[in-house]
Amino acid sequence: MPSAAPTGARPGPVFTIGRAVLRPLLWLRFRPRVTGREHVPGTGAVLLASNHLSGLDTILIPTSAPRPVQFLAKASLFESRLGSWFFRGIGAIPVHRSASGAAQAALDAGREVLASGRVFAVFPEGSRSRDGRLARGRGGAAWLALETGATVVPVGLIGTDRRRPAGGGRPPRVELRFGPPVRLGDLAGLPAGRARREATERIMRAIQQLSGQERSDDYAPVPESGS
Repeated sequence: MPSAAPTGARPGPVFTIGRAVLRPLLWLRFRPRVTGREHVPGTGAVLLASNHLSGLDTILIPTSAPRPVQFLAKASLFESRLGSWFFRGIGAIPVHRSASGAAQAALDAGREVLASGRVFAVFPEGSRSRDGRLARGRGGAAWLALETGATVVPVGLIGTDRRRPAGGGRPPRVELRFGPPVRLGDLAGLPAGRARREATERIMRAIQQLSGQERSDDYAPVPESGS
C-alpha cells in the first residue's frame, strides 16, 4: 500500500465553494483576525510553515490564505465515498502514517505540489502542541524549501486551541499572522545537513516571532497512526 497518493489533483470547485461558506461561519464562531496576507506571493511555489495548536488550524489556514492551499490528511478520512470526494475536491493529499516510508512519501507529495507552482502547508513541529509551547522543528519543511526553491512564508496561529484564561472569562480571539518570507538563498553552498539545520532554525524562529510562543527544546510526540 502506498503511503501517500499522487498529487495531480488540484483544489477545485469544492474548495472554492467550501471556503466561501466557511469564512462567514468561522467569523461568527471564532472572530479570526488575519494579517499579512500580502506576504504570500500571487504566483509560484509557496510553502506555508505554521505552528500547530488544534484541528482548527487545518481549516483556518486554507480559508484565510489568498491562494488555494494543499495539505496532507490522514488516509482514513478518504475511506468513505463522501470523504474521498470532499477531501480530494479540496486538494488534500491522503497519507498512510503507519506505512513504511510514510514520512518520505509525505515529503515527496509536498515536493510534487510545489514543483507545480502551487501552495503547500506544513506544520514543522510534526504534530499539535500539547503544552502551548512551540516544539522543536523537524527538518521536513527545510528539506522541501531547499529542494524546490519555494518561497517559505511563516504562519503564526494564536488562540486556535481556545484555552480560557486561568481566572475564567472569554477565550482569546483567534489570530492568523502571515509573516515576511524566510530568506534561505544564502544556504545553497552549505553541506546539505548543515543547510537543513540552519533553514529549520530560521523557519522556527520566524514562526515564534509571529505566534509569541515559548520555544521548547523537545520534539512534539509523533501521533499514533489512527489519531
